[in-house]
Amino acid sequence: MHKLTFAPTSYIGWGCLSVLPDEVKRLQAKKILIVTDPFLLKLGITDTIEKPLQQMGCTTDIYTDVEPEPPLEIGERLVAYTRSQEFDLVIGLGGGSALDLAKIAAVLSMNDGNVSDYLNLSGNRTITDKGLPKILIPTTSGTGSEVTNISVLSLNTTKDVVTHDFLLADVAIVDPELTITLPPKVTAATGVDALTHAIEAYVSKNANPVTDSLAFKAIQLISGAIRTAVKDGKNKQARSDMSYGSYLAGLAFFNAGVAGVHALAYPLGGQFHIAHGDSNAVLLPYVMGYIRISCEEQLKHILEAMGSSTVGQTQEEASYTCINKLEELVNDVGIPSTLKGFNIPIESLEALTDDAIKQTRILARSPMELKRDDIFAIYKSAFEGVVAEPH
Repeated sequence: MHKLTFAPTSYIGWGCLSVLPDEVKRLQAKKILIVTDPFLLKLGITDTIEKPLQQMGCTTDIYTDVEPEPPLEIGERLVAYTRSQEFDLVIGLGGGSALDLAKIAAVLSMNDGNVSDYLNLSGNRTITDKGLPKILIPTTSGTGSEVTNISVLSLNTTKDVVTHDFLLADVAIVDPELTITLPPKVTAATGVDALTHAIEAYVSKNANPVTDSLAFKAIQLISGAIRTAVKDGKNKQARSDMSYGSYLAGLAFFNAGVAGVHALAYPLGGQFHIAHGDSNAVLLPYVMGYIRISCEEQLKHILEAMGSSTVGQTQEEASYTCINKLEELVNDVGIPSTLKGFNIPIESLEALTDDAIKQTRILARSPMELKRDDIFAIYKSAFEGVVAEPH
């Protein structure tokens, strides 16, 4: 038996943002908090959200104390602010950081205590109140936050999460048109992040036929569109495929989980403030190469999903080819292929390993058990730029 959880209502497709007023009306909201980042406010994208709501008589408050890889302190300030007002709806607009913060604002503002009290690794409180309704509107094709029950926050040297089904969106609106203005570097990083979600879900110990189907299609869409989306951001088909792929990858990893790539990526963000998508991208070939022997069959299928023929190849050969194709994709979209490329010193590998091994919730899903020595070996291979396997 497999338990599957999905957000209650989703809209996806070019121009689907038009449903927002009807959904706000259905939720009977009058005073709305819009959590977004300053860049979207500067671009005027927030106007496409705010003006229709004001025209229907709603009061809106735009909150922009949002930054990539948001630290715990930002979450605490946002929850305190939300508590000080009388909002009846929270809208998250932006990338994963804005959506994660919107979820925290909506839920934890109606629960006692600090955000830190609800962290997975160190918190001691359980969420009891569903909180305010929330509508999540991604402007990137990457995190899948609009369909998950997880909010990620940065700590001093690593990351932790708040997770509960009450964090699920009441409504997710995934409109590819909102991703048109996404810069190439962000398109690349968030796109490989989504691809990583799909790949890790496909090889996860918790995978099942439903998540496999979602992940496989996500890999097809993302791997087929990401190069075009990076080079030609106005390409409607590429942007649509990326949005659909990211959405499917989000559903897949929410139900099957991510594993080693994410566990090792968190400390890169925590210690060196590398964007989450870049962290996943630089580690993806090295982690998958290291655990290759534990998921040869899945890697063969992933290779096929990426559009490569496996005719004439053994399963082992196809799994090696898959790792090579992942390396090529990361290079093609312009993301550095080694930790050196992010100016990470070799002396930091021990500290990175110390933090990564603490991500027990995530590591438990890896098809190969990753112990401390394994994690250090993967970081070392990512530093040197040579895919390694266990001795």
